[in-house]
Formats: sequence, structure tokens, C-alpha cells
Amino acid sequence: MQSENRFFDDLAKVANGALNNLAGFGSEIEARLRDQAEKVLARMDVVRREEFDAVKAMAAKAREQQEALEARVASLEAELAALRVDRDTR
Repeated sequence: MQSENRFFDDLAKVANGALNNLAGFGSEIEARLRDQAEKVLARMDVVRREEFDAVKAMAAKAREQQEALEARVASLEAELAALRVDRDTR
């Protein structure tokens, strides 16, 4: 009976060690795959998410400014047209 318990204890230790090694091996594979993916993306000249978000924010700000300027120009054109009408009616 004692030898069976020792056999199962040894078997559990071996299985536990194998699982720990597999977990470490999985982490190593993940790190190497990540490195390879970064190298491939660098060669493809792909932008990073942070850069994309920064340019997207700049574009949104530029669009807001453009819309504000368009509204201002429309307002000035309306004022100019009103002044012309007022001048022509005199």
C-alpha cells in the first residue's frame, strides 16, 4: 500500500514538472511568435495603433476647424451680400 502511494506521489511530481515545463515552453513560443510578428509588421511599414490614433485625432481636429471656418466664411459672405444689397438700394 505504501509503495502505491509513493508511486502516485512520484507520478504526480513528474506530471507537475511536465506541466510547468510546458507552461514555460508555451511562454517562450509566444514571445518568439510576437517577436517574429513585430519584425514582419516592421518590414510591411504598418503604423502602430498609437500613431494611428494620434493622426485620427489630428484629422478630427482639422475637420472641426474646417467646419468652423466654412461657417465663418458663409457668415461673412452673407454680411457682404447684405451690405451690397443695402448699398444698391440707396
